[in-house]
Amino acid sequence: MAFNHQIEAFISTLATDRYYVWDHFLDSSEIQAIREAIPDDELHEARIGHKDTLQNNKAIRGDQTLWLDDGMAPIIRDYLAKMDEIRQILNREFYLGLKDFETHFARYEPGTYYKMHIDNPKGVSRRKITTVLYLNEDWKPGDGGELEIYNLAQEKILTVEPIAGRIIFFLSEDFPHEVTTTNVVRDSITGWYLTEKLL
Repeated sequence: MAFNHQIEAFISTLATDRYYVWDHFLDSSEIQAIREAIPDDELHEARIGHKDTLQNNKAIRGDQTLWLDDGMAPIIRDYLAKMDEIRQILNREFYLGLKDFETHFARYEPGTYYKMHIDNPKGVSRRKITTVLYLNEDWKPGDGGELEIYNLAQEKILTVEPIAGRIIFFLSEDFPHEVTTTNVVRDSITGWYLTEKLL
């Protein structure tokens, strides 16, 4: 019942604001299980750009990532199934034609950040809705790593604290955003609902 009630608020707010912050999307045991399922030795330096223009640039982006799929631990499959359930709801309510969901784990070590950007690379518009789920159970003010959301005039409209279990959804092309410098290890899962099916 709580999930259904939250879905109503999610749909209503997303329709008007084009973003929605959902607290307690996952509980503490689920967050811990996800963290334990991530193999630290498989993280790779994140890159920017698209296809032939992909490059490492720590002056812009400093996280390490690991793409997630349903061949991984059961808790990862459960998360992907929950996100697919929401994909179907989004299609039913907004007729977005979302066909898939891609997602990766992201770790920011102390001192790293991600400068302001929009999630669709130039000339590419398959990412329709961005999601960020936070995994830091001990986060407190002063730890940094907040998500700053801007409008297209680059005016800041929202600061999202990376509290474990919280997830934000926002329209990918409408909101430039950045991750502020973190002072502690910051873990999250970033995803995108796509208008094209992944190969």
